Amino acid sequence: MTYTLYGSPGTASFCVHWMLIELDVPFTFHALDFEKGEQRAPDYLKLNPTGHVPTLVMDGVAYGEAGALLSLLAERHPATNFAPAPGTPERGLYLQWMFYLADTLMPAFRLFYYPVEGAGPGQEEATKAQAVIRVERVLARADALLSDGRSHLLGNRMTAADFLLGMLARWSRNLPKTAFDWPHLGAYVRRLRAMPSYQQTHRREGLSGWI
Repeated sequence: MTYTLYGSPGTASFCVHWMLIELDVPFTFHALDFEKGEQRAPDYLKLNPTGHVPTLVMDGVAYGEAGALLSLLAERHPATNFAPAPGTPERGLYLQWMFYLADTLMPAFRLFYYPVEGAGPGQEEATKAQAVIRVERVLARADALLSDGRSHLLGNRMTAADFLLGMLARWSRNLPKTAFDWPHLGAYVRRLRAMPSYQQTHRREGLSGWI
C-alpha cells in the first residue's frame, strides 16, 4: 500500500495526516501553499477538481473528502478497529456521526472562516454569528454524548470519528467558545491532544498553539 497525501497545515487534511501517522504506514505529505494558490494549479486540479484538500493518492488513484478518506483508511487497515464492521450494532452510530460531523460541523466552520461564501459581501458578521450557533449546537451534542464517562466519541476505543472531531475541535480555537468550554468535550480533547501521533502531526505541519 502506498499513500501520498496532499494538504495544507491546519486544514481539513490534518485528520488524515494524523491517522496516517497513527497507522504507522509509509506515506508522503505534500503541503500546498494556499497563499500561492497551489490548490488551484492545473496539476493539482487533475487530482482533485474541487481544488480542496485533502487529496489522498492510494495505489495510484486519487480520492478526496476528509471523512471519506478516514473511512477508507480505517477499512484498509481493519486490525486497528477504527471503524465498526458492517452489520455490527456500532456501525450505524459510527456512520451517523461521521456524516453529521462532515455534513454539519465542517460546513459551519467553513462559514465562520469564509463568511463571504454564505450570504455574500456585506453580510459577513451575520453569517459568522449563524455559523457559531451551528458549531455550538454540534459541540454541545458531542459533550452530552461524552457525559457518560466514555473515553471516545462512540465508546471506549478510538474510531475514525475521533480523528475527525479532534481536528474540528481544534478549529474552534478562534470562536467565542472553544471546545474546552464544554466540560466533557474539553476532557476528551485533552486526551486526544496527549496522543503522540497528534503531537507529531502538529510538529510535522509546523503548527503552533492548541497543543
